[in-house]
Amino acid sequence: MTFASTSYKMTNSTTTQPPEQPCPRNTLITQQIVPVLYCMIFVAGIILNGVSGWIFFYVPSSKSFIVYLKNIVVADFLMALTFPFKILRDSGLGPWQLNMFVCRVSAVLFYVNMYVSIMFFGLISFDRYYKIVKPILTSLIQSVNSSKLLSVVVWVLMLFLAVPNSILTNQSVSNVTEIQCMQLKNELGRKWHKASNYICLGIFWTVFLLLIIFYTAITRKIFKSHLKSTRNSTSVKRKSSRNIFSIVLVFFVCFVPYHIARIPYTQSQTEAHYSCQSKEILHHVKEFTLLLSAANICLDPIIYFFLCQPFREILHKKLHISLKAQNDQDTSKSKRGTTTHESIDTL
Repeated sequence: MTFASTSYKMTNSTTTQPPEQPCPRNTLITQQIVPVLYCMIFVAGIILNGVSGWIFFYVPSSKSFIVYLKNIVVADFLMALTFPFKILRDSGLGPWQLNMFVCRVSAVLFYVNMYVSIMFFGLISFDRYYKIVKPILTSLIQSVNSSKLLSVVVWVLMLFLAVPNSILTNQSVSNVTEIQCMQLKNELGRKWHKASNYICLGIFWTVFLLLIIFYTAITRKIFKSHLKSTRNSTSVKRKSSRNIFSIVLVFFVCFVPYHIARIPYTQSQTEAHYSCQSKEILHHVKEFTLLLSAANICLDPIIYFFLCQPFREILHKKLHISLKAQNDQDTSKSKRGTTTHESIDTL
């Protein structure tokens, strides 16, 4: 996405011509309301992902989807660590050096980790699809070693897109108190910014589409399997539907609005024909949709709990809470469909 700049110092006035005077805008939302909301997300995200990381430390990486989940935990935690810099900058409490740091470093890391998380959810859906719907085609690509290799590829790919946004944000500005991230980019930096933004848009919409396709096929497979194995499959249907719906809902609520708003907002930053009023509106829309994307770090731990049985078991054990006998009962009812049953907890 738009790594280097715009995401964090939201400046509706940035164009490809730095000398142009910035548009006046109402700072109540961006300097007071938004930073407070980010503070709340930061505190909740650090706590939830800290606990998740602690639990996953005891979960063996015995399956590919667990490897992917652990990478998501790391990405979410690192993403949360960038929030304090955004909060201080947007609220106007930091020095001008902090503004430079946000444009060149923390904004880059924010987007790297957001898209890493998105891509790993895509890999999880791919892994579950081939294990449940196409078990005969299960291959080497679903092994733990292959999933670790794919994890490295994902991180390297996102860093490849992001690092130039940081390196090419190297221009000096005369007014250090009103730094706009796009003003720090050279000509090549603005072109890379726009290109990487559209590449990341393509990544998200591809993953989102595949998510819907794969989980629709998984749902049909689970329903058909349990209709054949038992007459009373209502609870199974409810459970699998809840698991699948939770992932798709999180994607739809957290990421879809931002990726719709991102297109016109990027154009307003890189093209000069947008009016000040249009830039102001797009800026605030982008800010609130970006806030929804950031809130994803608080929802992912809930997904781990519902979708990953080993995570749930160790959490209960660490908190000294007895597990209900439901899992044993479900297992005894579906001896003929071990793979399908497993899928309910690991979608």
